[in-house]
Amino acid sequence: MKLTVVGCSGSFPSAESACSSYLVEADGFRLLLDMGNGALGELQRHCGLYDLDAIFLSHLHADHCIDMCAYFVARYYRHDGGRAAPLPVYGPEGTEQRLTTAYGDTPSASSMSEVFDFHTVKPGTFDIGPFTVHTERVRHPVEAYGIRLEHGGSSLTYSGDTGVCDSLVELAFNTDLFLCEAAFTYGKESIPDLHLNGREAGEIGQRAGVRRLMLTHIPPWTDPEVNLADARAVFDGQVELAAPGVTYEI
Repeated sequence: MKLTVVGCSGSFPSAESACSSYLVEADGFRLLLDMGNGALGELQRHCGLYDLDAIFLSHLHADHCIDMCAYFVARYYRHDGGRAAPLPVYGPEGTEQRLTTAYGDTPSASSMSEVFDFHTVKPGTFDIGPFTVHTERVRHPVEAYGIRLEHGGSSLTYSGDTGVCDSLVELAFNTDLFLCEAAFTYGKESIPDLHLNGREAGEIGQRAGVRRLMLTHIPPWTDPEVNLADARAVFDGQVELAAPGVTYEI
């Protein structure tokens, strides 16, 4: 598998990065995890507008899904070659309605489904292209999911947005790369069931026995080096910060 960080800023884009969006490729199949603010522009640095094979939305907060509205324009109003065929989109219940409401002026109530083939995510195991997918509900103010992708004996787990929860430990168990949010600063913010801090991300990685921990979704007002140091203090393996535009082999 190949992971490309399209965007990794939390809550709103930074001067250096779009919000959450991660391109995962295997066997020529391109799966995008989330499409937050600014992600569609950055995505075009890494693949063509119509080269995606599927999209997974971890939850429906704007910093993880709002650029789907711009992507709707690109697919629905395409003139060269005609309207793009429906693309599989996996998301929580109500994803189509959420995006239609966010766009605010679709030609009809069903226009989104003319270019996106919506699938409702629940906890479970299923296939997306060549990937075996495991999803678990995580703790966030809205319905939110972590996702584990397996292919060719390798695994990638993405936390989405979450507070501390056992389901994330189980999902990430022995994973090769754990892409884990760390939006809060240890000792500064403490809001249950919202976000993790660097120390908590490290503790979950340690409990799960992950091989490599990558911190992501760090907002512009949070010092990433502090979160990195906090994670390293409790996690024995390799820890690093997600970096926009960088590609990783798994």
